[in-house]
Amino acid sequence: MNLDIPELSLIALIGISGSGKSTFARRHFAPTEVLSSDAFRAMVADDENDQSASKDAFEALHHVAAIRLRAGRRVVVDATNVQKHARAELVKLARAHDVLPVAIVLDTPEAIAWERTEARADRDFGRHVLRRQQQDLRRSLRDLGREGFRKVHIVADPDDVTITYEKAWNDKRDITGPFDIIGDVHGCRSELETLLTTLGWRLERDEAGRPVNAVHPEGRRAVFVGDLVDRGPDSPGVLRLVMGMTAAGTALCVPGNHEQKLLRKLRGRKVSVTHGLAETLEQLAVEPPEFVDAAATWIDGLVSHLRLDGGRLVVAHAGLKEEFHGRASGRVRAFCLYGETTGETDEYGLPVRYPWANDYRGSAMVVYGHVPNPKPEWVNNTICLDTGCVFGGQLTALRYPEKALVSVPAEKTHYEPVKPLVEATPARDATTLDLADVTGRRHIRTDYGTVLVDAENAAAALEVMSRFAVDPRYLLWLPPTMSPPSTSRLDGYLEHPAEAFADYRAAGVERVVCEEKHMGSRAVVLVCRDAATAARRFGVDDASSGAVYTRTGRPFFADPALTETLLARVRAAATPAFGELDTDWLLLDCELLPWSAKATSLIKGQYAAVGAAARAALPAALRALDAGLDRGLDLAALRDRTAARATNADAFTDAYRRYCWPVDGLDGIQLAPFMALASEGASHAARDHGWHLEHCDRLVAGDPDLFRRTERRTVDLSDEASVEAATAWWRELTGAGGEGIVIKPCDGLLHRANGKLVQPGIKCRGREYLRIIYGPDYTEPRHLDRLRDRGLHRKRNLALREHGLGLAALDAVAAGAPLWRVHELVFAVLALESEPTDPRL
Repeated sequence: MNLDIPELSLIALIGISGSGKSTFARRHFAPTEVLSSDAFRAMVADDENDQSASKDAFEALHHVAAIRLRAGRRVVVDATNVQKHARAELVKLARAHDVLPVAIVLDTPEAIAWERTEARADRDFGRHVLRRQQQDLRRSLRDLGREGFRKVHIVADPDDVTITYEKAWNDKRDITGPFDIIGDVHGCRSELETLLTTLGWRLERDEAGRPVNAVHPEGRRAVFVGDLVDRGPDSPGVLRLVMGMTAAGTALCVPGNHEQKLLRKLRGRKVSVTHGLAETLEQLAVEPPEFVDAAATWIDGLVSHLRLDGGRLVVAHAGLKEEFHGRASGRVRAFCLYGETTGETDEYGLPVRYPWANDYRGSAMVVYGHVPNPKPEWVNNTICLDTGCVFGGQLTALRYPEKALVSVPAEKTHYEPVKPLVEATPARDATTLDLADVTGRRHIRTDYGTVLVDAENAAAALEVMSRFAVDPRYLLWLPPTMSPPSTSRLDGYLEHPAEAFADYRAAGVERVVCEEKHMGSRAVVLVCRDAATAARRFGVDDASSGAVYTRTGRPFFADPALTETLLARVRAAATPAFGELDTDWLLLDCELLPWSAKATSLIKGQYAAVGAAARAALPAALRALDAGLDRGLDLAALRDRTAARATNADAFTDAYRRYCWPVDGLDGIQLAPFMALASEGASHAARDHGWHLEHCDRLVAGDPDLFRRTERRTVDLSDEASVEAATAWWRELTGAGGEGIVIKPCDGLLHRANGKLVQPGIKCRGREYLRIIYGPDYTEPRHLDRLRDRGLHRKRNLALREHGLGLAALDAVAAGAPLWRVHELVFAVLALESEPTDPRL
């Protein structure tokens, strides 16, 4: 016996005690999917047979089930469920989360169930309990469908069962396009033919010359958003063409509210013959009855919405909120057909629609129609394609994935609109920031994954953003934190290139670039061609021409005039890049040297103080120990340890002093660029590091006094000679006092392994530099052994989450997304920086 079950469903196992429900669940479902009432009784009362705990147990079970259903995960409820009120709670739970409830009844004879019960020492109830359960079950069997269960399976022999999972009817994620998505046609057959021809489709006609199919030479597929009928001059012609295209596999279609109303009328239901239905019925009256019947059957088979291209595209007639994507219920279908209304009517007697798209935050693009507008407008990641063709407007298509809009004008006004077509008034200014976008506990979904930002971290970021950060219109991106390599076990080392190379090999990376790690502070430079560009592109009209900010979004220089002086020199060197990249602005990832330019107070308070104290105390201690030795005291071992500490203190002082030199204005300042992140209309994250470093080298050539070249080596991880040469270079750099290297996948920031992003960079710092981080004596064996237990998982996870958010921010900037969307992502990066991690990593 095969049981067909929807992939996303709530499955209620129904059967008397001893019927084998738990055995059946273990055999056919994953342990994480099964929620057992016995297990929850044990959880809340330490006894799975304590029936007095059933109320609390089921409350906990329903709560966990709701969490799983909300996340789109299957739930199997292992309980007797023989009583109607118990099943009603499960049906209610499924409906609340818009999934299908399924009943699997294990119809085990009472005698067998009693035999099993008697064999269990933990079951002490009498047979009358089973008899009562059996009576309840028998009364229930004929009513399970009416109770709301979409499928009911009655199993007589649990050993002869297989289960197959049905994809949801709306699940067309395997169809990847490309698509031509066409807005509301409303009987405008001639305009539809013109639009299809304009899009490159070839029409096929029957003997009477009527179009019955269309084929695109490039294999594109049309997707219709519904409302094919009513108001226009030839609704049957539109139906004939679209029905033919769907039958031939060249098109998909979702139903509109006008098709739904027509279907009810054709099925003999009582409906008001308004809003163009009268014209459609008149046109259908002259069609053959078999065509009308076929049209009704076809409409009846349309699915409320479609998920396409791996879930990246959703098409529904009136749009669809994210939590409804892929779900199946009456309210999901109603939303797809009619949208969401406020319950009010406007002066034209039409329902006032709630602007759900203004609140949309999903990663899937939602394309819809239903509400006519003079022209399509992107709102977040949604677009309405109803441009009122039947009212004398246009018939519009969206080419996907190109996001190109193609429209043809209406041949005439076929139907006078009740409400004049007016420009939709956006409920929100794209440049206005809203505190609700960034506060509280939030899940941020991007093409690179979902990131959780806790409320307390958001509060910490808000303090920085509101008091110290640069103008948010300039804050396009923040660099992610960077993880060190796996800890080295080589004598005397915490970090070594061998472990970094091994980490990338394990992640499936074949070639890396090793870049010199500069002895400065991370600086992001946004430079515009001039102040007018900054005002036009970013809306900043304070006479600035960009920004130079730290990895926490703060201005690098307290003096705006100094920032503008630096930007002027960057601009002069970047002028060729403006032309080559066809842009008026450029976003650069850099290191600004010296470290003391930003961290003077840190160096004085945290590092110099340690060095000064050590240089003052340890020589005095050595003199005292020498005096003791002269008097014959046994102080040799202590004297050796103190001398070693003095040597370490000198090395510590030498290490941080290399990062400090005097600056006066820009005199002494150096800028080491290593990535050109973005320009007008483009994120350059997909480009390899060779491209980035080549562009940065041109900046260095344009102003070698300001810019500093980033030295690099390319390494083939399968070539031992290449690996050893890079390691020798690292030893040379760090031996001369350099900080170390940063190792990155050659392919760039979008490198993936097994579908997941890999670390965008691994920093491998030198032995002496780490003395600054871990203290003067960290190289002593007892300290190294302790430090080698440092955990890197949290740091690496944080780096990947921040990296994904940064990539999404660059994509949003390139796509011209509203400021709030870019800021939401950048803010989240800063919020994640508040997570507790070892600051020395």
